[in-house]
Amino acid sequence: MIHDDPVTLYDVALSSRLLLGTARYSSPAILAEAIRGSGCEIVTVSLRREAGGARAGEAFWSLIRDVGVRVLPNTAGCRTAKEAIATAQMAREVFATDWIKLEVIGEEDTLQPDVFGLVEAARALADDGFKVFPYTTDDLVVAEKLLDAGCRVLMPWAAPIGSGRGVNDAFALRALRAHFPDTPLIVDAGLGAPSHAALVMEMGYDAVLLNTAVSRAGDPVLMARAFALAIEAGRAGFRAQPMTPRDMAEPSTPLIGRPFDRLA
Repeated sequence: MIHDDPVTLYDVALSSRLLLGTARYSSPAILAEAIRGSGCEIVTVSLRREAGGARAGEAFWSLIRDVGVRVLPNTAGCRTAKEAIATAQMAREVFATDWIKLEVIGEEDTLQPDVFGLVEAARALADDGFKVFPYTTDDLVVAEKLLDAGCRVLMPWAAPIGSGRGVNDAFALRALRAHFPDTPLIVDAGLGAPSHAALVMEMGYDAVLLNTAVSRAGDPVLMARAFALAIEAGRAGFRAQPMTPRDMAEPSTPLIGRPFDRLA
């Protein structure tokens, strides 16, 4: 990874710009290898998947301790602000962190966030001392309201969760980046291939969160590494300031001084 270019999330500097989900892996061993292969420093986990005092969760916590990553609990599956707030409060006790990935789902087929409930929950949690990572749409007005509610990071979708479609609306994502140049923006949901991740990083996004694209790949470990490389390449491309696209061709070899000019 590009260690001289860390990303800072709620005053924590991280060398990796990849966040990895922990659901739907074929085995704990594959999950551990994928985490290590990706080089990520943050993994997300649902409170409903792991219970702090339950025997079923002991193996998971042992795995997380062994790989040495930070846990970002999420409120996956919550349908109302009240449910999300209660889940976040339980997660703080279980996982011993005030970081929370906030999800309030409003539509079943697309799993699109309920942006009204999301803003309500974000405000309540921020007021309660949480560091909120809201899963949101690419809507500029919603983004502004989330920042006003106390969020210091935004996590817009590229496409519906688990769809693997890549970037549905490049214009919207570019507009979001341009409107909030100083806010860490993490693309969350919808990416299916490493090239999708490289694209959003070239747009200037700060990080990418993945789950299904890695966990359901034929080789999750190799795919985790591929995404890590794509994210690094995309970030390097953004920092290098790509050329501006043109409508007409421009020769890469100068015309002056061609060997046959004198024979014309």
